[in-house]
Parts: sequence; structure tokens; C-alpha cells
Amino acid sequence: MQLDPHGVPTVGVAELVADPDAFVLDVREDHEFASGHVPGAVSIPMSSLPSRVQEVPRDRRVHVICRSGARSAQVVQWLNPQGFDSVNVAGGTLDWIAAGHAVE
Repeated sequence: MQLDPHGVPTVGVAELVADPDAFVLDVREDHEFASGHVPGAVSIPMSSLPSRVQEVPRDRRVHVICRSGARSAQVVQWLNPQGFDSVNVAGGTLDWIAAGHAVE
């Protein structure tokens, strides 16, 4: 894990793959999620997260992903001060697919 230039804890796709039990939170909109996502990812759009935050586990690291890493970085900045252990997946789903990983 590294910190991005804004101090957001960040991992790459390779680090996500290395943790097969990772909780993956996809914060893209429903239509984006439906077009292809990391297998096993949980979909909670960024716009719905404040009302659904109780669905995010507090007892394990949360890998937050979006299309490219911008929205997910904002979500990590919002979650961590509330006591979550979350990290941004740099490059998002675009990097996941570019690395040749399967999507559902």
C-alpha cells in the first residue's frame, strides 16, 4: 500500500489480486457495474453510499474501485475518517481489464 499525492491509501490491481479474500466495493453507477466488474465485488454507487454505509464492513480492509480510480479515491477519503480501513484501487476497472483479469 502506498499513499497517492493527496494522501489517499492506494493499492494497484496486482495487490488486489494477491488478496483473494478482499472485500471489493465498486462505487460506479449501476449501469457501469452491470457492464463488467471485478468478480465478487459489491455494488454501492458513490451517490448511494451515505445511506448504505452500514453495508460496508468495518472488520476488514475495503478495496474501493471505480472506473479509473478518481471516484474511489474520494470514497476512501470519506470512509477512513469514519473508522473504516479502506484503500483506493489505482487505475480502477480499466486497469483490471487491461491486466487481463476476468470481469463478471
